[in-house]
Amino acid sequence: MSDVRVIPLGGCGEIGKNCTVVEQGDEQIVVDCGLSFPHEEHYGVDIVVPDFRYLIEGRKNLKGVFLTHAHEDHVGALSFLLPKVKVPVYATPLTAALVRSKLEERIGRSEVDLRIVKPGDTVTLDELSVEFVRVTHSIPETCALAVRTVHGVVFFTADFKIDFTPVDRKLTDLGRLTEIAQEGVVLLLSDSTNVDRPGWGPSESQVRASFEHLFAEAQGRVMVTMFSSNIHRMQQAFDAAQATGRKIACTGRRMETTIEICRSLQYLTIPENTFVKLEDAAKLRHKEVAFLVTGSQGEPMAALSQMSRGEYSRMKIVPGDTVVYSARPIPGNEGAIWRTVNRLVQQGAHVITEHDSPIHVSGHAYQEELKTMVNLLKPYYIAPVHGEPRHQQLYGDMAFAMGFPEHRVFRLANGDTLHLDDNKAWIGERVAAGDVLIDQHGNVPVTEKVLAQRSALGHDGVVVMTLGVDLEKGEIVARPEAQTLGYSGPGAAIEDALDGVCDALAGMRKDALRDRDAIEKAIVQTAGAIISRRCQQRPVVVPALVEV
Repeated sequence: MSDVRVIPLGGCGEIGKNCTVVEQGDEQIVVDCGLSFPHEEHYGVDIVVPDFRYLIEGRKNLKGVFLTHAHEDHVGALSFLLPKVKVPVYATPLTAALVRSKLEERIGRSEVDLRIVKPGDTVTLDELSVEFVRVTHSIPETCALAVRTVHGVVFFTADFKIDFTPVDRKLTDLGRLTEIAQEGVVLLLSDSTNVDRPGWGPSESQVRASFEHLFAEAQGRVMVTMFSSNIHRMQQAFDAAQATGRKIACTGRRMETTIEICRSLQYLTIPENTFVKLEDAAKLRHKEVAFLVTGSQGEPMAALSQMSRGEYSRMKIVPGDTVVYSARPIPGNEGAIWRTVNRLVQQGAHVITEHDSPIHVSGHAYQEELKTMVNLLKPYYIAPVHGEPRHQQLYGDMAFAMGFPEHRVFRLANGDTLHLDDNKAWIGERVAAGDVLIDQHGNVPVTEKVLAQRSALGHDGVVVMTLGVDLEKGEIVARPEAQTLGYSGPGAAIEDALDGVCDALAGMRKDALRDRDAIEKAIVQTAGAIISRRCQQRPVVVPALVEV
């Protein structure tokens, strides 16, 4: 009997970029295909996606991509996978609608084979089957996935919380979880994002009372910034606006698209005469209007960030505005968020990031909810995912305290292969995995070399060395000259570098002086080494050969 293999390509040891392969025999499926956001050292990088080499090389065996929900960290990398691997994508109606909108924008309708399923449906393949099980989260139609294998159920919790008063009144299907446990769950891959938070997380429905209070109290305009995919939060903003006599308008193209899709599919119920266009909102008294605004993570091109810089042409911040941050910072975004907050305050806005009553609640399970999921499913093996190493370690400690022995708890890293057979589980060979950095202006990967150059440019500037050469004769016809941009080191280091380049070129053979690449390499290596030695700076050295 063949073993089952579970291989995370993203989402282990990190928050975001969720993508996991499940294999049995010659059959592969993928659970989620998400992106993450760059760190501060990723100059000019917009998004980070998984390395898909393993899937591309074995694409004949890939039978489908199964999506748990429509958040970008679970679906945002599809446009980078599907052009290379023709494979059906299985998703619930709302997830499919939101994904289709993004995919058609990026790669075109012809590349998309979206197949609609409902919570409770099972997709049966040759070797594997996948059941969609409803769980509560911050977006409707989030589903855990029960992957049935020859050795038992491999269960993905997806992002979840156990909310007994969800906004849409659709609860986690606890009964179905109990039934699946009776089949035998061999492996639980569990959300671990909030494992460091004791107790139970507050219900999403508690946010409405906070919104109503803030909308009623504010004397001017209210701007609520949130993720554009937080449908339940949007619903509560609309309900609070109706209750307090305000109209709602929205800024940000992505949020406008999401509202349009969710309204058409009846996942948003907007009270009559509550939703207005941005230009119509400008005609209302400030106390009569509120706005849903993109930019909760400090994204530089989002509406709120542009407003904070005075660059958003459709709307300006005015003294007396109240800005409500209804989102938790993604790790790494804190600096950009606080810079935006400070600029808003300088323009006279009252910015609320914390409040006595909740203006944001997490969509991820706290400790007691995580324990409840474990106790309902009774898995043999556990692997915490959707968390940084500290979350995985804390989850492991929690599992040990619940009686799990060490050999049944796995802390996976991206690229690990977890094997399951009749008797044991073990981590075997590693596969290609890692980060692919994307600059969306060109929509292409940023190589390590380019990233290193951008880092050097950002830290130490650039030195352009111009040299006159006769490549036909293999002669240097003019002493090199240097121009600097962003370089702050001593001028003497540049002069020494020019002298060193002259010496290096004088020592080259005639045939090497006919080779443009050889000359450029000599300039870069010699000048870079001398400048670094003289002043501990590493500017980018750009050779510019002028043929005479």
